[in-house]
Amino acid sequence: MASQHRVLLLSGPNLNLLGSREPSIYGTASLQEVVDLATREAATVGLTVEHRQSNRASDLVEWIQQSDHHAIVINAGAFTHYAWSIHDALRSFAGKVVEVHLSEPLRRESWRHQSVIAPVAHGTIAGFGDEGYVLAMRAVSLLLAR
Repeated sequence: MASQHRVLLLSGPNLNLLGSREPSIYGTASLQEVVDLATREAATVGLTVEHRQSNRASDLVEWIQQSDHHAIVINAGAFTHYAWSIHDALRSFAGKVVEVHLSEPLRRESWRHQSVIAPVAHGTIAGFGDEGYVLAMRAVSLLLAR
């Protein structure tokens, strides 16, 4: 039953600074406001959300390895572009994975153009700001319904 599906929402480095860090790129909403938006949307599609944030890749890897959730939605921040340890942990995760970004990495610096997360994700949502998290929860719902 869809109401029993649990999603682990992971936020990587510097996302704790949302609302104050480069609002012209990342928006003015705080991380808690973004999480609340995602959680409300998740509830409308029968999902529950647990959120965790860390500036350390090792924390994200451990949370992924320990997860018994049905899906992971991850904004790995800068780790997206080089943290192969997160790639490997997600590759071993049995559930669905959706990568999300507030900005569109392909419209930014060239070093942001490659994602090591994308090859192990079911899909990537980028460039929609806060609404990307709404779309990510809808995507997880659709993936789990298949």
